[in-house]
Amino acid sequence: MGDRAERVVAVVGFESAELLDIACVTTGLALANALGDPGTPYRVRVIAPGGASIRCGTGLLLAGVESLERTKGPLDTLVVSGGLGVERFAADPRLVGHVRRLSRESRRVASVCTGAAVLAAAGLLDGRRATTHWQFAPLLADGYPEVRVDAAPLWIRDGNVYTSAGITSALDLTLAFIEEDHGPEPARQVARHLVVHMQRPGDQRQMSVFTAAPPPREDTVRILASYIAAHPNEDLSTPALAARAGMTPRHLTRLFTRCLGVPPGRYVRGVRTEAAAHLLLTSSLPLASVASRCGLGTPEALRKAFLDRYGVSPSRYRDGVTG
Repeated sequence: MGDRAERVVAVVGFESAELLDIACVTTGLALANALGDPGTPYRVRVIAPGGASIRCGTGLLLAGVESLERTKGPLDTLVVSGGLGVERFAADPRLVGHVRRLSRESRRVASVCTGAAVLAAAGLLDGRRATTHWQFAPLLADGYPEVRVDAAPLWIRDGNVYTSAGITSALDLTLAFIEEDHGPEPARQVARHLVVHMQRPGDQRQMSVFTAAPPPREDTVRILASYIAAHPNEDLSTPALAARAGMTPRHLTRLFTRCLGVPPGRYVRGVRTEAAAHLLLTSSLPLASVASRCGLGTPEALRKAFLDRYGVSPSRYRDGVTG
Protein backbone atom coordinates (compact mmCIF):
# COMPACT_ATOMS: atom_id res chain seq x y z
CA MET A 1 0.00 0.00 0.00
CA GLY A 2 1.10 3.61 -0.25
CA ASP A 3 3.79 4.44 -2.79
CA ARG A 4 4.25 1.26 -4.80
CA ALA A 5 8.05 1.56 -4.43
CA GLU A 6 8.10 1.60 -0.63
CA ARG A 7 6.38 0.42 2.53
CA VAL A 8 5.19 3.43 4.52
CA VAL A 9 5.29 2.80 8.29
CA ALA A 10 3.79 5.35 10.68
CA VAL A 11 4.91 5.17 14.33
CA VAL A 12 2.63 7.05 16.71
CA GLY A 13 4.25 8.85 19.62
CA PHE A 14 2.97 11.32 22.20
CA GLU A 15 4.05 13.31 25.25
CA SER A 16 5.95 11.00 27.65
CA ALA A 17 6.14 8.12 25.16
CA GLU A 18 8.81 5.49 25.77
CA LEU A 19 11.80 6.24 23.54
CA LEU A 20 12.76 2.57 23.14
CA ASP A 21 9.25 1.71 21.95
CA ILE A 22 9.82 4.09 19.04
CA ALA A 23 13.53 3.52 18.43
CA CYS A 24 13.35 -0.28 18.27
CA VAL A 25 10.93 0.02 15.35
CA THR A 26 12.59 2.91 13.52
CA THR A 27 16.14 1.56 13.90
CA GLY A 28 15.20 -2.00 12.99
CA LEU A 29 13.46 -0.96 9.79
CA ALA A 30 16.21 1.52 8.85
CA LEU A 31 18.78 -1.26 9.20
CA ALA A 32 16.68 -3.53 7.00
CA ASN A 33 16.99 -0.85 4.31
CA ALA A 34 20.71 -0.27 4.90
CA LEU A 35 21.98 -3.84 5.15
CA GLY A 36 20.87 -5.00 1.74
CA ASP A 37 18.24 -4.77 -0.95
CA PRO A 38 14.92 -5.36 0.84
CA GLY A 39 13.03 -5.26 -2.45
CA THR A 40 10.49 -2.76 -1.22
CA PRO A 41 12.22 -0.46 1.30
CA TYR A 42 10.58 1.00 4.37
CA ARG A 43 9.82 4.70 4.76
CA VAL A 44 9.28 5.40 8.43
CA ARG A 45 7.32 8.39 9.65
CA VAL A 46 7.07 9.31 13.33
CA ILE A 47 3.77 11.07 13.96
CA ALA A 48 2.31 12.75 17.03
CA PRO A 49 -0.61 15.01 17.99
CA GLY A 50 -0.26 18.36 16.27
CA GLY A 51 3.09 17.34 14.80
CA ALA A 52 4.71 18.56 18.02
CA SER A 53 8.13 17.31 19.09
CA ILE A 54 7.84 14.36 21.46
CA ARG A 55 9.31 14.77 24.92
CA CYS A 56 9.85 11.15 25.88
CA GLY A 57 9.46 9.74 29.36
CA THR A 58 13.21 9.98 29.81
CA GLY A 59 13.17 13.70 29.06
CA LEU A 60 14.80 13.40 25.63
CA LEU A 61 13.15 15.32 22.81
CA LEU A 62 12.29 13.82 19.42
CA ALA A 63 12.04 16.44 16.68
CA GLY A 64 11.13 16.16 13.00
CA VAL A 65 7.76 14.67 13.86
CA GLU A 66 4.76 14.76 11.53
CA SER A 67 1.15 15.50 12.46
CA LEU A 68 -1.08 12.61 13.49
CA GLU A 69 -4.15 14.55 12.47
CA ARG A 70 -2.87 15.33 8.98
CA THR A 71 -1.44 11.89 8.24
CA LYS A 72 -3.36 10.02 5.57
CA GLY A 73 -3.17 6.53 4.19
CA PRO A 74 -2.75 4.24 2.64
CA LEU A 75 -0.08 2.93 5.02
CA ASP A 76 1.69 -0.37 5.09
CA THR A 77 1.97 -0.49 8.89
CA LEU A 78 0.65 1.62 11.76
CA VAL A 79 2.49 1.19 15.07
CA VAL A 80 1.34 2.80 18.34
CA SER A 81 4.06 3.18 20.95
CA GLY A 82 3.57 3.00 24.70
CA GLY A 83 4.91 4.96 27.62
CA LEU A 84 3.92 7.02 30.62
CA GLY A 85 1.63 9.26 28.58
CA VAL A 86 -0.46 6.47 27.08
CA GLU A 87 -3.32 6.79 29.57
CA ARG A 88 -3.86 10.43 28.65
CA PHE A 89 -3.67 9.64 24.92
CA ALA A 90 -6.08 6.69 25.19
CA ALA A 91 -8.58 8.88 27.09
CA ASP A 92 -8.76 11.47 24.27
CA PRO A 93 -11.55 10.44 21.86
CA ARG A 94 -10.25 12.78 19.16
CA LEU A 95 -6.76 11.26 19.13
CA VAL A 96 -8.09 7.70 19.40
CA GLY A 97 -10.38 8.49 16.49
CA HIS A 98 -7.40 9.37 14.30
CA VAL A 99 -5.73 6.07 15.20
CA ARG A 100 -8.96 4.26 14.29
CA ARG A 101 -9.12 6.16 11.00
CA LEU A 102 -5.53 5.30 10.10
CA SER A 103 -6.06 1.67 11.06
CA ARG A 104 -8.66 1.38 8.32
CA GLU A 105 -6.08 2.68 5.85
CA SER A 106 -3.27 0.32 6.95
CA ARG A 107 -2.35 -3.19 5.86
CA ARG A 108 -1.42 -4.08 9.42
CA VAL A 109 -1.73 -2.39 12.79
CA ALA A 110 0.47 -2.89 15.84
CA SER A 111 1.11 -1.67 19.35
CA VAL A 112 4.18 -1.75 21.54
CA CYS A 113 3.97 -2.28 25.29
CA THR A 114 1.21 -0.14 26.87
CA GLY A 115 0.26 1.21 23.44
CA ALA A 116 -2.21 -1.69 23.42
CA ALA A 117 -4.48 0.58 25.48
CA VAL A 118 -4.84 2.92 22.50
CA LEU A 119 -5.77 0.07 20.16
CA ALA A 120 -8.22 -1.19 22.78
CA ALA A 121 -9.76 2.27 23.19
CA ALA A 122 -10.20 2.39 19.41
CA GLY A 123 -12.06 -0.93 19.49
CA LEU A 124 -9.35 -2.60 17.43
CA LEU A 125 -8.71 -5.36 19.97
CA ASP A 126 -12.32 -6.32 20.64
CA GLY A 127 -12.61 -10.10 20.53
CA ARG A 128 -8.91 -10.44 19.78
CA ARG A 129 -6.09 -12.07 21.72
CA ALA A 130 -3.55 -9.41 22.67
CA THR A 131 -0.51 -8.88 24.86
CA THR A 132 1.17 -5.97 26.57
CA HIS A 133 3.79 -5.38 29.25
CA TRP A 134 3.25 -8.05 31.91
CA GLN A 135 2.90 -5.39 34.62
CA PHE A 136 0.18 -3.54 32.68
CA ALA A 137 -1.77 -6.63 31.62
CA PRO A 138 -4.19 -6.70 34.60
CA LEU A 139 -5.11 -3.04 33.99
CA LEU A 140 -5.72 -3.69 30.30
CA ALA A 141 -7.88 -6.71 31.08
CA ASP A 142 -9.90 -4.81 33.68
CA GLY A 143 -10.37 -1.74 31.50
CA TYR A 144 -11.25 -3.63 28.31
CA PRO A 145 -12.95 -6.93 29.21
CA GLU A 146 -13.75 -7.59 25.54
CA VAL A 147 -10.01 -8.02 24.87
CA ARG A 148 -8.52 -11.49 25.46
CA VAL A 149 -5.37 -10.39 27.27
CA ASP A 150 -2.47 -12.86 27.40
CA ALA A 151 0.48 -11.49 29.36
CA ALA A 152 2.86 -14.34 28.56
CA PRO A 153 4.03 -13.96 24.90
CA LEU A 154 6.50 -11.42 23.55
CA TRP A 155 4.12 -10.59 20.71
CA ILE A 156 0.86 -11.83 19.27
CA ARG A 157 -0.67 -11.65 15.82
CA ASP A 158 -4.45 -11.87 15.57
CA GLY A 159 -5.50 -11.24 11.98
CA ASN A 160 -3.75 -8.09 10.80
CA VAL A 161 -3.42 -6.71 14.35
CA TYR A 162 -0.18 -7.24 16.27
CA THR A 163 0.50 -6.46 19.92
CA SER A 164 3.85 -6.75 21.67
CA ALA A 165 5.00 -6.90 25.24
CA GLY A 166 7.23 -4.56 27.17
CA ILE A 167 9.65 -2.11 25.58
CA THR A 168 12.43 -4.08 23.82
CA SER A 169 9.95 -6.68 22.59
CA ALA A 170 9.29 -3.98 19.98
CA LEU A 171 12.52 -5.19 18.40
CA ASP A 172 11.24 -8.77 18.32
CA LEU A 173 8.08 -7.56 16.63
CA THR A 174 10.06 -5.47 14.14
CA LEU A 175 12.24 -8.45 13.24
CA ALA A 176 9.07 -10.47 12.71
CA PHE A 177 7.78 -7.76 10.35
CA ILE A 178 11.04 -7.84 8.38
CA GLU A 179 10.91 -11.62 8.11
CA GLU A 180 7.26 -11.53 7.10
CA ASP A 181 7.94 -8.90 4.42
CA HIS A 182 11.33 -10.01 3.07
CA GLY A 183 12.15 -13.48 4.40
CA PRO A 184 14.30 -14.80 7.27
CA GLU A 185 17.76 -13.81 6.01
CA PRO A 186 17.26 -10.01 6.07
CA ALA A 187 15.75 -10.36 9.55
CA ARG A 188 18.76 -12.35 10.74
CA GLN A 189 21.12 -9.76 9.25
CA VAL A 190 19.41 -7.03 11.24
CA ALA A 191 19.47 -9.18 14.39
CA ARG A 192 23.20 -9.81 13.99
CA HIS A 193 23.92 -6.13 13.38
CA LEU A 194 22.03 -5.22 16.55
CA VAL A 195 23.99 -7.89 18.47
CA VAL A 196 20.81 -9.78 19.27
CA HIS A 197 21.33 -13.49 19.84
CA MET A 198 18.38 -14.43 17.68
CA GLN A 199 14.85 -13.57 16.67
CA ARG A 200 12.85 -14.72 19.65
CA PRO A 201 9.60 -16.47 18.74
CA GLY A 202 6.49 -14.51 19.57
CA ASP A 203 5.29 -17.24 21.91
CA GLN A 204 8.50 -17.08 23.95
CA ARG A 205 7.52 -15.91 27.39
CA GLN A 206 8.18 -12.37 28.60
CA MET A 207 9.52 -13.60 31.91
CA SER A 208 11.85 -16.55 32.46
CA VAL A 209 11.64 -18.85 35.47
CA PHE A 210 14.80 -17.16 36.73
CA THR A 211 13.23 -13.68 36.83
CA ALA A 212 9.46 -14.15 36.90
CA ALA A 213 9.10 -14.36 40.66
CA PRO A 214 10.96 -12.57 43.46
CA PRO A 215 13.30 -14.69 45.59
CA PRO A 216 11.04 -16.88 47.72
CA ARG A 217 10.76 -15.87 51.35
CA GLU A 218 10.67 -19.53 52.24
CA ASP A 219 14.32 -20.51 52.75
CA THR A 220 13.71 -24.12 51.74
CA VAL A 221 12.30 -23.15 48.37
CA ARG A 222 14.99 -20.53 47.77
CA ILE A 223 17.76 -23.05 48.50
CA LEU A 224 16.18 -25.73 46.34
CA ALA A 225 15.61 -23.29 43.46
CA SER A 226 19.31 -22.40 43.53
CA TYR A 227 20.24 -26.08 43.62
CA ILE A 228 17.96 -26.88 40.67
CA ALA A 229 19.49 -24.07 38.58
CA ALA A 230 23.03 -25.28 39.33
CA HIS A 231 22.36 -29.00 38.81
CA PRO A 232 19.77 -29.42 36.03
CA ASN A 233 21.08 -32.84 34.99
CA GLU A 234 20.72 -34.47 38.41
CA ASP A 235 17.75 -36.35 39.86
CA LEU A 236 15.32 -33.51 40.50
CA SER A 237 12.18 -35.54 40.92
CA THR A 238 9.79 -34.33 43.58
CA PRO A 239 10.64 -37.23 45.93
CA ALA A 240 14.38 -36.55 45.52
CA LEU A 241 13.97 -32.84 46.20
CA ALA A 242 11.70 -33.57 49.16
CA ALA A 243 14.30 -35.92 50.62
CA ARG A 244 16.97 -33.26 50.22
CA ALA A 245 14.75 -30.78 52.06
CA GLY A 246 13.76 -33.28 54.75
CA MET A 247 10.02 -33.12 54.13
CA THR A 248 7.29 -35.05 52.38
CA PRO A 249 6.70 -34.65 48.63
CA ARG A 250 3.19 -33.36 49.37
CA HIS A 251 4.49 -30.61 51.66
CA LEU A 252 7.19 -29.66 49.14
CA THR A 253 4.57 -29.39 46.39
CA ARG A 254 2.50 -27.07 48.57
CA LEU A 255 5.55 -24.87 49.27
CA PHE A 256 6.56 -24.58 45.60
CA THR A 257 3.03 -23.83 44.50
CA ARG A 258 2.60 -21.14 47.16
CA CYS A 259 6.01 -19.50 46.64
CA LEU A 260 6.62 -19.95 42.90
CA GLY A 261 3.15 -20.55 41.50
CA VAL A 262 3.98 -23.99 40.06
CA PRO A 263 4.63 -27.46 41.50
CA PRO A 264 8.23 -28.73 41.67
CA GLY A 265 8.02 -30.90 38.55
CA ARG A 266 6.85 -28.03 36.34
CA TYR A 267 9.42 -25.67 37.81
CA VAL A 268 12.24 -28.15 37.14
CA ARG A 269 11.08 -28.66 33.56
CA GLY A 270 11.09 -24.89 33.00
CA VAL A 271 14.61 -24.51 34.40
CA ARG A 272 15.89 -27.38 32.27
CA THR A 273 14.28 -25.99 29.13
CA GLU A 274 15.72 -22.51 29.67
CA ALA A 275 19.15 -23.98 30.43
CA ALA A 276 18.91 -25.87 27.14
CA ALA A 277 17.89 -22.67 25.33
CA HIS A 278 21.00 -20.94 26.70
CA LEU A 279 23.24 -23.78 25.54
CA LEU A 280 21.69 -23.77 22.07
CA LEU A 281 22.47 -20.07 21.69
CA THR A 282 25.97 -20.14 23.17
CA SER A 283 27.41 -23.47 21.99
CA SER A 284 27.54 -25.77 18.99
CA LEU A 285 26.78 -28.88 21.05
CA PRO A 286 24.60 -31.45 19.28
CA LEU A 287 21.03 -31.73 20.47
CA ALA A 288 21.69 -35.03 22.24
CA SER A 289 24.43 -33.43 24.34
CA VAL A 290 22.28 -30.43 25.16
CA ALA A 291 19.42 -32.69 26.25
CA SER A 292 21.76 -34.75 28.44
CA ARG A 293 23.50 -31.80 30.07
CA CYS A 294 20.22 -30.12 30.95
CA GLY A 295 18.53 -33.18 32.38
CA LEU A 296 15.99 -33.60 29.59
CA GLY A 297 17.45 -36.96 28.61
CA THR A 298 16.82 -37.42 24.91
CA PRO A 299 16.56 -35.20 21.83
CA GLU A 300 12.89 -36.14 21.58
CA ALA A 301 12.25 -34.97 25.16
CA LEU A 302 14.16 -31.78 24.36
CA ARG A 303 12.03 -31.24 21.28
CA LYS A 304 8.78 -31.72 23.20
CA ALA A 305 9.89 -29.31 25.92
CA PHE A 306 10.72 -26.62 23.34
CA LEU A 307 7.49 -27.06 21.43
CA ASP A 308 5.55 -26.75 24.69
CA ARG A 309 7.42 -23.67 25.93
CA TYR A 310 8.55 -21.78 22.82
CA GLY A 311 6.39 -23.17 20.04
CA VAL A 312 9.40 -24.12 17.89
CA SER A 313 11.80 -27.05 17.71
CA PRO A 314 15.28 -26.76 19.30
CA SER A 315 16.99 -26.59 15.90
CA ARG A 316 14.70 -23.80 14.70
CA TYR A 317 15.22 -21.96 17.99
CA ARG A 318 19.00 -22.18 17.49
CA ASP A 319 18.68 -20.92 13.91
CA GLY A 320 16.52 -17.99 14.96
CA VAL A 321 13.49 -19.10 12.95
CA THR A 322 10.24 -17.78 14.44
CA GLY A 323 7.77 -20.14 12.91
